[in-house]
Amino acid sequence: MQDHPDAAQDSQSPVLATRVGRVGLLTLNRPRQLNALNDALMDRLGADLLALDADDAVGAIVLTGGPKVFAAGADIAAMAEWTYIDVYRSDFITRNWETLRRVRKPVLAAVAGYALGGGCELALACDIVVAAQSARFAVPEIKLAMMPGAGGTQRLPRAIGKAKAMDMCLSGRMLTADEADRYGLVSRVVPDDMLLDETLALATAIAGFSGPALMAIKESVNRAYESSLAEGLLFERRELHARFASKDAHEGMDAFLGKRRPVVVHR
Repeated sequence: MQDHPDAAQDSQSPVLATRVGRVGLLTLNRPRQLNALNDALMDRLGADLLALDADDAVGAIVLTGGPKVFAAGADIAAMAEWTYIDVYRSDFITRNWETLRRVRKPVLAAVAGYALGGGCELALACDIVVAAQSARFAVPEIKLAMMPGAGGTQRLPRAIGKAKAMDMCLSGRMLTADEADRYGLVSRVVPDDMLLDETLALATAIAGFSGPALMAIKESVNRAYESSLAEGLLFERRELHARFASKDAHEGMDAFLGKRRPVVVHR
């Protein structure tokens, strides 16, 4: 990985990967297809995500589609002739789209323009979604007699509630950035010309914290969506107890008491 977002790269790759300090930056790169998500792109994205997750020099990851569009959905041209047995045998979606769930470091989506269908679902799978004012979110699969299948019917209700999720899924309703912010689909909204800078700044701040603590927090918050309150509280408590075995936690408390800046070693 390089240390500057403008570093020379393979312009033909469906995903451009670079590094900005302790932040890995992944940019979807099928502009002519509005970053439609096909197997080649998702395979590469998964491989890059796992590589950054394993890189000790990286503390957080930013995923973007560029200044005009995040991703206009799955590649319909690639899917149009598939049959049930085709998608079942190839383990469609599960095989490569779900790689993001295995990433333990914080993943931030920087969304400008359209995030439709699979693009909206990809953003939803990230930990933090920073939206430009131009961002538009929808799951319009119903218009093709299809349905969201990369987590849309599961993550949307958890993010914005059943009523609004039903509205989006059953009618194909499109949300503006401000609507998505009010509903809880995105974390914050920024001006378009500040999207990447603001997201990288946020990711840089996050990456400066203790890596093990970030992982524990991410796992605990995700557990809230996937278990009962009692199970989630037990998991959170065990993760909290584990912090007392962390060098960074003791350094953080000592630094606070000493009124100095902590020096983290990610241990």
